[in-house]
Amino acid sequence: MPKKISFLIIASIAGLLALSLTQAYLFKNTYTQKKVAFLNKANQAVSRIDDYTPSIDSINDKWQRLFVKELDNYNLKISTNQEVLSRLRHITDSLNSSFKTEYDKELKTKNLAYNLKFHKIVKHIILVDSTKIDTLFKEDPKRFYRLLGHDFEHNTDSEISNSVWQTERSFKKTVDGISKNVAYQLYFETQDHINIDGWRGIVLKSMTTLLILSFLIFTFVITILFYSIRSLIKQKKIADIKTDFINNITHELKTPLATLSLATKMLRKNEVQNNPNTMDTTLSTIERQNIRLQKLIDQVLNNSLGYHEIELQKEMVHTKVYLDTLLDDFLLSFAKHNIEIERHILDENHKISIDKFYLSTAILNILENAVKYGGSKIKVAAQVSPDSWFRISFSDNGQGISKKDQRFLFDKFFRANDKEVHNVKGLGLGLYYSNQIVKAHHGNISVDSAEGAGSTFTINLRTT
Repeated sequence: MPKKISFLIIASIAGLLALSLTQAYLFKNTYTQKKVAFLNKANQAVSRIDDYTPSIDSINDKWQRLFVKELDNYNLKISTNQEVLSRLRHITDSLNSSFKTEYDKELKTKNLAYNLKFHKIVKHIILVDSTKIDTLFKEDPKRFYRLLGHDFEHNTDSEISNSVWQTERSFKKTVDGISKNVAYQLYFETQDHINIDGWRGIVLKSMTTLLILSFLIFTFVITILFYSIRSLIKQKKIADIKTDFINNITHELKTPLATLSLATKMLRKNEVQNNPNTMDTTLSTIERQNIRLQKLIDQVLNNSLGYHEIELQKEMVHTKVYLDTLLDDFLLSFAKHNIEIERHILDENHKISIDKFYLSTAILNILENAVKYGGSKIKVAAQVSPDSWFRISFSDNGQGISKKDQRFLFDKFFRANDKEVHNVKGLGLGLYYSNQIVKAHHGNISVDSAEGAGSTFTINLRTT
């Protein structure tokens, strides 16, 4: 059974992980589609502005016309590569303010629900003539050449389109008295980028319903899985407790039943029937075992009561006298075990309202457990704390209780240590019943223990 539960838990976790990965994959795909749709919409708005706005067309025509003149000078060897690029920078910088003003003005007419910035960067400037290919500018991944538009950092997500300006140029010009024929082709590639403040948040916002629904479904699945596994483990625990209880009660019943069977057989013998002393001894044995069986049945019935079913008959008692009497009786009943009790009952005049019978049963259960599990020295301390709680602690030098078992120590039918070994008699009801009695007094009971280092049980009762 434990292997099956472990397999089920592992399979459930694997299934949950697979579901998580599937949801993450679907969410990523949805996000990508939403992002593409959003950027396409923004791209369309920018394209309409860039392609169909006369004032912006006029600015583009102006810088292109001036730049061609600079290229003519470059082909005539009048200016250098760096001078051409520097001149292009100067031209576009002088026009950029007007470009941004016209762009922002046109953008307002689109009634977009977000702030959209735009710029063009230069990718390549290449001149081709009959003899060579001359690259004036080549894109550098570490830096970019902004041609026109707003300043902002960009990446692959901000890229919306590439455009190429191609033109052929041929002319004659006299330089220093020499007539020169010039012919070349221009290849000028640009790339458009946009920047939308918080665009990822806008895309995610459009997926709010999907996100909430996915979260709710995922939470629901985890909750159902958690409760299913917890219920299975709980049922397993109940089944184990039931099995342990049956094993324990069977073990406890075997001895008196075997003795009764033997005594009954002896009564049938003539020599026993003719011997009054043997007859009396046999009848006494039957009577003792009958009482023992009755006590076992009463223990199961009475010790199974919950604290709300216990009817207390409280009376005011002198705590020191009450505890001393109880401890003296305990020592008398366990005289053969050579038990030592160290008493620290501080307030000799203190009184408390309790049900003597029930609280005595709870305390005796704790003391008997200490002896059962190897305790020979028990320290009993009683005092009233500043917060008006009356505390009684019982410390022993027994074998102690593991941390794992302490969680279930006050559960019905639970027995610490190896449940399959019955060298310690009991049904696992004593500490459960003690806890219910203390709860009925509106108090609580706790344990502090470690394996091989003894245990300390503390009962806390309200004095008021």
